[in-house]
Amino acid sequence: MLAYLQTTASMSGYSKPLILLLLATLLLPFSCRRTKGYEESKYLRWVGDIAFNPKEDDKNFVVCEEEEVKQYHNFSLGFQYKGEKYELDRAFEQAYQSKIIKGESGLIRIRFIVNCRGETGRFRVMGMNENYEPKAFDAPITKQLLRITQSLTGWKVLPNAEKPEDYYQYLIFKIKEGQLIEIMP
Repeated sequence: MLAYLQTTASMSGYSKPLILLLLATLLLPFSCRRTKGYEESKYLRWVGDIAFNPKEDDKNFVVCEEEEVKQYHNFSLGFQYKGEKYELDRAFEQAYQSKIIKGESGLIRIRFIVNCRGETGRFRVMGMNENYEPKAFDAPITKQLLRITQSLTGWKVLPNAEKPEDYYQYLIFKIKEGQLIEIMP
């Protein structure tokens, strides 16, 4: 092939750099193919995706479309919980056992996935102090909030014209001296 290009180029007056550029352009697509032994990327699809972790997650929780889980968007449908935010607040008001604990103030975020059947799984907890710096809250506080969040059964299925979809959800708990002050969003 190279000999053919050199002969053609010399007959038409093209230079060697142009021949090499043409040859590289022709060979480039072949160099980009996957080869045997290629490993999938260790990076997640989007920042914030929650990958399955066999040490933390229930193996029976199934996401309907792993590559299609919807990120945190405003679906223009309001809060996706049966009875809206009122019922969510009520569930925590009835179940959370407050104790005054000095120094236990800040925010606790629990992120999770709601699958296409309205089931929840892959819960992740993160705490931060009032200056938004990482904070580990007392275990009784975080375990209690996580247990209540995991027990919620009113999550709505996200409607779609073709089929129901999976989506990410989060709850942020404002804690003041161990007391649950507010649940966001």
